[in-house]
Amino acid sequence: MSVFDHSLNTAEAWIRDMMRELSTDDPKVAYHTLSAGLQALRDRLRVEEAAQVSAQLPLLVRGLFYEAWHPAATPLKVREPEEFMALFAEKASDSRTVDPELGVTAVFNVLRRHVSPGEMESIAHVLPHRIAELTT
Repeated sequence: MSVFDHSLNTAEAWIRDMMRELSTDDPKVAYHTLSAGLQALRDRLRVEEAAQVSAQLPLLVRGLFYEAWHPAATPLKVREPEEFMALFAEKASDSRTVDPELGVTAVFNVLRRHVSPGEMESIAHVLPHRIAELTT
């Protein structure tokens, strides 16, 4: 069971980081925001790129990333930050409202804290320039 304990502890660390980023004490808001941000990113990436990102995610967070994914429909042709924010808002529509800019910023801040700098660089490299600026 220690494998599951470790995975749960790691996922909880991500949720705590999201709670700090969002200035909330509600783990559900943090969870839904993280899920929406990861899925928006995933849907903008090619299948191979999404797999590379997911390889750096803890097991339970990886589940959020892949939930309800339709790989044949990706990558979406989202080129502008406003379009990416709208995609995030669409993914977050079932949860309490978080400002899309705050939510996206929080997700990228947490990703920077937990994945390798090389992976963040790879993400920035494959995204359109104006969306890539959100990752820094």
